[in-house]
Amino acid sequence: MRISTGEPQVSQMPLPAEGLKSPRDLGAWLQRELKLDGKLARTCKEASHPVGWGDKSTVQPEQWSVMVASPGGNVQAEYWVGNNFVSVKRTDNTFLAMMTNLHKGVGLSAGWVLLIDSFAGSIVLLSLTGVLLWTELNKRRTAGVVIISVSLIAAIVCGLI
Repeated sequence: MRISTGEPQVSQMPLPAEGLKSPRDLGAWLQRELKLDGKLARTCKEASHPVGWGDKSTVQPEQWSVMVASPGGNVQAEYWVGNNFVSVKRTDNTFLAMMTNLHKGVGLSAGWVLLIDSFAGSIVLLSLTGVLLWTELNKRRTAGVVIISVSLIAAIVCGLI
């Protein structure tokens, strides 16, 4: 089932007067300029290199790209060294996409991810101890739970292969 995550908005922003020295500077500038609350997810710096264009050869300038991600959306920016503008693609997520990003921990701090993972581990532990209490360590119920568990695990493994 394909779920739309929102329509991207593409724009161009003029460079700051002080200029930019690195992709990290570009990301920090974008966060300040656009008032983004997400964290800098990815920076990439592609060195300049010669390229062929038909029967001619030229040098492609250095390219910087950054991505600032948050559960509510993301911003991707691309800058070619020598340009006087930065291309910005901003995507605001729908509610369902935001919930999916919260589930995956996109753009969240390490503390938040640790809290989410601890909560998930507690729920698994609670489920296992609940099954043990339900069987009351009765041999018949315990054998039934083991048979069902092994069957489910085998079905999952076969489904993944």
